[in-house]
Amino acid sequence: MNLKPLLSENQASKPLVIAGPCSVETPEQLDRTVAGLVEAGIRIIRGGVWKPRTRPGSFEGVGDIALSWIVDVKKRHDVKFAVEVASARHVEQALGHGIDVLWIGARSTVNPFTVQEIADSLKGVDIPVLVKNPVNADIGLWIGALERINKAGIERLAAIHRGFSNFNEKLYRNSPMWQIPIELKTRFPELPIINDPSHISGQRHLVPGIAQMALDLNFDGLIIESHVDPDAAWSDAAQQLTPGDLSTLLRSLHLRSGFSPNPKFASQLELLREKVDEIDRQLLETLSRRMHLVEQAGEYKKENNVAIFQLERWREIFESRPEWAKSLKLNPAFIREIFQLIHAQSIDVQERILGKKD
Repeated sequence: MNLKPLLSENQASKPLVIAGPCSVETPEQLDRTVAGLVEAGIRIIRGGVWKPRTRPGSFEGVGDIALSWIVDVKKRHDVKFAVEVASARHVEQALGHGIDVLWIGARSTVNPFTVQEIADSLKGVDIPVLVKNPVNADIGLWIGALERINKAGIERLAAIHRGFSNFNEKLYRNSPMWQIPIELKTRFPELPIINDPSHISGQRHLVPGIAQMALDLNFDGLIIESHVDPDAAWSDAAQQLTPGDLSTLLRSLHLRSGFSPNPKFASQLELLREKVDEIDRQLLETLSRRMHLVEQAGEYKKENNVAIFQLERWREIFESRPEWAKSLKLNPAFIREIFQLIHAQSIDVQERILGKKD
């Protein structure tokens, strides 16, 4: 992708922080919220004008009328403003009212037709565009949306990591699945990634932990929902912070450098990495030996006309390995997930063996 810096040098900060209400509700609510955010040092405000919701009947934003309120607030407080767009008409209306930053929401990112419509409407326009990850954990969809916008000529581009829908998630509204944005950064090192701790957490008391984790992973910024009276918010009340609480949160975050001036740091880190590399090689050699035994078991099953999947054996593995992990001070859930992947690969290997014609 052809990329330029998201913001001009005098606008850029590290980390970039964008904040504002989930929804623009009234002129008073917007003005009071922005005033508090400016006091907290925020210069780019986010606010939902059109709200694509999962189910009908939910508050879907006040619509176009909010844009005139935003124009007034921008002048009064000298701030930049970002809004979500989900159609070419939204883009036209936003640009016509001097909106400074656009973002594409998770429910739009999943639909290439929607993204392409937005991309076509942006041709010839120079404006920062942020693309949220799709609702489902599909990095291809995320990359595809970014590429469509980039090919339309948008070079000031960034990704927003807002987590992924997961039926099994118990703690967060959306599972962070940190490995996905990390993979995105690996493929596109110059692409800024902004974390959205509000939508990942779903609860305001969990926002700080997610925000700190994002900074620890060297994300480029945060986009956080803030409302002057969160409990009275018309949408996503539970995850919004007051401007004052947001200010406290930002002061509490610990920023880490990408390097250390300590001359011993690089040599010591390299030594540790060499040890990790050696252990990784041993792990792979052990895994290779295990898969060879799986192949032998598959051949034996084929000779004796026995089914691949043996429930009792799988139950034994699934229950015992996490217990072994505890004694080694390893996370049982982590080990359980690893063995689920190993088991799936083992079934695939044996399926190929049983499917071969003699």
